Amino acid sequence: MRPKKHKTTGSNDLFRARLDQIINLKHELVLLAGKIDWDWIDGEIAPLYSENGRPGIETRFMIGLLLLKHIYGLSDEGVCERWVHDPYFQFFTGEEFFQHTFPHERSDLSHWRKRLGDKLELLLAESLRVAHEAGALRGQDLKRVTVDTTVQPKAITFPTDAKLLHAAIKGLNRLATRHGVRLRQSYSRVAKAAAMMAGRYAHAKQFRRHQRQLRILRSRLGRIIRDIRRKIEGQPAREEAFALPLGRATQIRSQQQRQRGWKLYSFHAPEVECIGKGKAAAPYEFGVKASIVTNNRRAPGGLFVLHARALPDNPYDGHTLRDVIDRTETLTGCPIERAYVDKGYRGHDAQNPRRVFISGQKRGVFGVIKRELRRRSAIEPIIGHLKAEGHLGRCYLKGRAGDAANVILSAVGYNLRRILAWLRDFWRILLTALIAASTVSPAIKSVS
Repeated sequence: MRPKKHKTTGSNDLFRARLDQIINLKHELVLLAGKIDWDWIDGEIAPLYSENGRPGIETRFMIGLLLLKHIYGLSDEGVCERWVHDPYFQFFTGEEFFQHTFPHERSDLSHWRKRLGDKLELLLAESLRVAHEAGALRGQDLKRVTVDTTVQPKAITFPTDAKLLHAAIKGLNRLATRHGVRLRQSYSRVAKAAAMMAGRYAHAKQFRRHQRQLRILRSRLGRIIRDIRRKIEGQPAREEAFALPLGRATQIRSQQQRQRGWKLYSFHAPEVECIGKGKAAAPYEFGVKASIVTNNRRAPGGLFVLHARALPDNPYDGHTLRDVIDRTETLTGCPIERAYVDKGYRGHDAQNPRRVFISGQKRGVFGVIKRELRRRSAIEPIIGHLKAEGHLGRCYLKGRAGDAANVILSAVGYNLRRILAWLRDFWRILLTALIAASTVSPAIKSVS
């Protein structure tokens, strides 16, 4: 059932302190909470609920928690713990009185992320609207953009053959225990020792011994696969439960290190892709490609993320430009006059190719366009901030839906950090000006 709208009584309580009486009402989080249109967000996500059942958790509470998590780069558990002892967090999520215990479960954040799905882009649009209303972003800053792609790594270990085979053996053993399938032998100790020795032999460059340990792991994994298939034959429920894990284990057992084509890089996260961006420090990264769009010209509040999206299946950058520009225009409501990209977008399929300028291009580049093309590289530190201060540097959410949600929410958190910095500086400048005006000598006041 749709959550009830948040209501405040405006009255005092004998045993509890009102938050607006114990906090600084000029704090940036308080100002930001007043600028976000919570009612609009509540109306947009209303179709996700039915009219029957128990009322859901208040929209402002859960959306506020998601925003606070990505503003400060916290985990789900961390933002719930900090909410209990931070009155500004409680005020931001709509509380009227200070609460001493967290009123809901941590898992509600996961349920809300799944429920919102594609609606998460509404939060990115709202962050841009708030930036525009606060004066940190102007309409003219949205017409010329910079587009780039990066990799959002997944929370997996580096996928060596030994690690993958060992993970498949452990995964099948756990699943067999859960479903009551008694295996002839688990090979847990043998697999652990073989995986450990394979890593040591590879480090010592003793590759024949390394290959021997891999053969041990492959043969033991094959025995477990055959044993499970024999014992679940003719049992539809168990066959359905083991279908995907057995397929992944078979793929891991059969694939070779240097083979061409699709490969599996994680037993528990099959959506992970191997992406090479040409970096010296990290030749290959394991995760999903993400597209980032920022304003080219620096706005009063800095550079903002205008659009962010996960790009599964590792598409060529140039083949994504048309869709990225269309989505950015839909999100901002402003047509894009010029787009600046790097050389990875050569051969793009944009609607107006003459308005797309590639790094290193000479023809048609002069004057203002030349200066703006020189600013294309300003998107790189923005991506660095998204990874270092947000959650783009490592995704812990499950599946492709988790990858997509993490990219968008990381962009929302970055935009809100820029807005908080803008509000903080605005009030500091205003306070300095008021102090300076109050300390002017009477002689100067009389002259003015």
